[in-house]
Amino acid sequence: MSGPLRLGIAGSRGRMGQALQRLLHDDARFDLVARIASSADWSDAPALDVVIDFSMPAGFDAALAHCRAHRIAFVCGTTGLDADRRDALRQAARDIPILYAANFSLGIAVLTRLLREAAAMLPDWDLEIIEAHHSQKVDAPSGTALALGRAAADARGQDFEQVASFARYGHTATRRENAIGFSSLRAGEIVGEHTALLATSDERIELTHRAGANTIFARGALHAAAWLAGRKAGAYALDDVAGP
Repeated sequence: MSGPLRLGIAGSRGRMGQALQRLLHDDARFDLVARIASSADWSDAPALDVVIDFSMPAGFDAALAHCRAHRIAFVCGTTGLDADRRDALRQAARDIPILYAANFSLGIAVLTRLLREAAAMLPDWDLEIIEAHHSQKVDAPSGTALALGRAAADARGQDFEQVASFARYGHTATRRENAIGFSSLRAGEIVGEHTALLATSDERIELTHRAGANTIFARGALHAAAWLAGRKAGAYALDDVAGP
């Protein structure tokens, strides 16, 4: 395709939407033609090559519907999606190219690979996933923490919904066998921290990623958008963009 890609940002007023727009000032790959702050904005949206969605789950519904109807590539980083919305992504991938990631950091992509390998090699070790974010983050655990847990469960041949453990309180806090535990911290302006802790008697492994600025996620999403635009319909992952 000649010329810059026509880009739309869904969730343009949010933290990630603002970070994307700051980076686009110096990115000749894109022409930002649509800033979508609410579902109503899609009614007069211009022609687009690719949409990056960092909205809320309700905003995700409108963004995905518009992209599917108009055959627009869809890069999505909206977290807190329920099972029905994850299924909607899979259905839409029959018609358009879709890349969903709970986290667009290349470092998180590497962490996920390492965790898959460690979880498979150490199937009997306890696994806990601890995440920390800023005080205004509305969903918990984070989408990235859940994605890490799903990757570990898949590597172990487990049903994630059966082994995930989200709450411990009082005198019922003993670990369930084979559980993948989650803990969430919310404080200050923490951009994002994720630790996968694997432990057995006398040994412990901790795999940690710390994000210093939202810029890393925005930069990764733009890289994914440039890669995805023009590809055939299907479901893609950040691993595909990062390569082997």
